[in-house]
Amino acid sequence: MLESLAPPKSLVDQAYEVILDALCDGTFKPGERLTQGSIAARLNVSRQPVTHALAVLKAQGFLAQGRQGLTVTAVDPDFFEAIYQIRSAVEPLAVKLATPRLTKESIARGRALVENGRKLVAVGESRASLQADMDFHSFIYDLSGNPLIAETMRLHWRHLRRAMGEVLRHPGMSISVWKEHGRILEEMIRGDGDAAAELMRRHLVEAYERVGKTGAPGSKSS
Repeated sequence: MLESLAPPKSLVDQAYEVILDALCDGTFKPGERLTQGSIAARLNVSRQPVTHALAVLKAQGFLAQGRQGLTVTAVDPDFFEAIYQIRSAVEPLAVKLATPRLTKESIARGRALVENGRKLVAVGESRASLQADMDFHSFIYDLSGNPLIAETMRLHWRHLRRAMGEVLRHPGMSISVWKEHGRILEEMIRGDGDAAAELMRRHLVEAYERVGKTGAPGSKSS
C-alpha cells in the first residue's frame, strides 16, 4: 500500500514555526515589540501570513497587545512552575514504563539522540539543541507505551518548548542536561527503572531550581 502524502506547509504555518522558534530560543526577548512589516521583510514573505501567525501566537499567550503593537510576553513564573510540577510527576513514570520496553533498536536510538545532543551543544547550535532535548524526552514518552503520557505532555507542547528554552539558555545548563540524559538512559539500559526514574525526577527538579536561583521564570523571589 502507498502512504498518503503530507500536504506542504502553508506560509502561515512556516511563519508561525519560525517566529515560535525565535521566541523559544531567546531571539525575541520579553517586552520586545514585533511588527508584521519587519518580520515579513526578514522572512522574505508578504505581511499576510505573518499577520495570521502573530494572531495565533497572541491567542496562545506568547504575545500581547501593547500601546505600540504586539510585544513578546514574559514567561509566567506560575505557569513555568506548573509545567515543571507536571513534568516531575509524569516523566519519571514514563521512564519506569519505558525501561522494560527497551529493545536493541530503541537503545541504539536513545544513544544516538544523546550523542547528537552533546554534539549540538559543543558547536553552540541552540535551536537544534532545544529540538534534540525535546526529541529525547519524546523518545521516552513514546517508548512508555502509554499514549496518555505523550498526549498530556504535548497538550501544552509549545509552552513546554519555551520553558525548555529558558532552562537551556543558562550557562552550563546544556552540558549538564545531556550528561544527565546519558545517565538516565544508561540506568534504563541496565534495567533499573526505579533508579532511572529517580534520576529523571532529580533532573527536572534541579533544572527548575537552578533557573529559579537566577531570578528567571519560576523564581518566587524575582
